[in-house]
Amino acid sequence: MSIHGYWNAIDDSRSKLHDLLQSYWNDYSNVGTWQFWLIVVFLVAPVLLLVFTVDRRRILEVFFFGYTVHILWTYAYIALENAMYLSPRYFLTPFLPFALNITASVLPVGFLLLYQYCTNRNKNFYAYTLLLSAVFAFGLASLEQWLGLLDLHRGLHKFHLFLIDLAIVFIAYGVTRFLVRVQARS
Repeated sequence: MSIHGYWNAIDDSRSKLHDLLQSYWNDYSNVGTWQFWLIVVFLVAPVLLLVFTVDRRRILEVFFFGYTVHILWTYAYIALENAMYLSPRYFLTPFLPFALNITASVLPVGFLLLYQYCTNRNKNFYAYTLLLSAVFAFGLASLEQWLGLLDLHRGLHKFHLFLIDLAIVFIAYGVTRFLVRVQARS
């Protein structure tokens, strides 16, 4: 097949997939379902919590850390979803990444507040991250599976999500601490 033949087939498949996802959303994940509103709560509640709890003196540093967690988790989630390792069954809209409520709100805000807490009180960030990652991977993912919001496939287990969580948060922590040191020198 030629390059144009591949791209024509890819574009046709993507168009069919989009139409299928739109129809699925209209039938099962729309604003009239409890799943949709649970996803909205998962998206909005952490942000509201953040508004009242963020340390405004360190807002750029803390938000940079959270933003880094958000970006890394969003890319990881999209890669896992595209490789069919996981499937969110309900989503806010078929036009945005399906796990937006988790990768843009729950995880970043949770780890952002943990970062703020540990750095403000000289607590061991690594130990606390192990605990919060376990809560997210084994607790939240289990809840999502139980509610039918998420399916894991192809041998992906919650322990893998735990390890991915740790890798993402430790990378975000390292980058943030590096930039804090660079800023302190200038």
